[in-house]
Amino acid sequence: MAKSNPTPRPRRAPKKQSQPQPVSDKASSSEASEERSDLVYGRHSVLALLESDRQINRIWLTSQVKRDRRFRELLQQIKKQGTVIDEVATHRLDNLTQYANHQGITAQIAPYSYWDLEALLTRAKSETDSPVIVIADGIEDPHNLGSIVRTAEAMGVQGLIIPQRRAVGVTATVMKVAAGALENLAIARVVNLSKTLEKLKESGFWIYGTTAESSKLLHKIDFSGAIGLVIGSEAKGLSSLVERHCDELVAIPLQGKTPSLNASVAAAIAIYEVYRQKQVKFN
Repeated sequence: MAKSNPTPRPRRAPKKQSQPQPVSDKASSSEASEERSDLVYGRHSVLALLESDRQINRIWLTSQVKRDRRFRELLQQIKKQGTVIDEVATHRLDNLTQYANHQGITAQIAPYSYWDLEALLTRAKSETDSPVIVIADGIEDPHNLGSIVRTAEAMGVQGLIIPQRRAVGVTATVMKVAAGALENLAIARVVNLSKTLEKLKESGFWIYGTTAESSKLLHKIDFSGAIGLVIGSEAKGLSSLVERHCDELVAIPLQGKTPSLNASVAAAIAIYEVYRQKQVKFN
């Protein structure tokens, strides 16, 4: 399918990213009344964190995890760097994580530092001539967002964009479900999603929105060049304003009686189809 992408306008130099502010190392059960964005829990997620360059302020863990050979050397290294390591009982971790599946270890980090949009676009286009950026339109369930992050990073997506309002941000649950993928995927959080889509178009991206209402089927679309893939919210799908800013709307063909898919499942199918086509073309 032929299409003409708009001529990219000159890009401004990326803004300097702000550094995350330090957080207190004091934690109590009262702090866990709301889901925190500075906690990472679960063995796989914390292990990925320990192997990254992220600043870790404090770690709470059980004696069993402390003896685990996978963690022993890494814990010794970060302790030398000033990270506080507390051996605690399981109920302490239950209180910190609101009884989530912490698997005996929880880490406190500086709150997630989102990418500046210009910096994300610059990095994406420097990595490949045909970058893919996923745009989440109002995803409210942290499990869905975490799954989208994990799929996007696994498939080699260059970035993820989420709105500031009426959508979940990077929380402890998102970090847990993403299982370490956040350490390798750039995420920007923007005020106006419609203006952001226009900015992507100016940078040469062709914007596809996923919706069950389209007659154009996913596997029949020619995904080439720079791609912006918009995934709608769990309940409402694409907002009408965002839908109007998409270049094309595409649907995932369904054969059964189920009328729609979970947002993260739909995202996984759409992302895979984009990369399946790219692999076929380049191989």
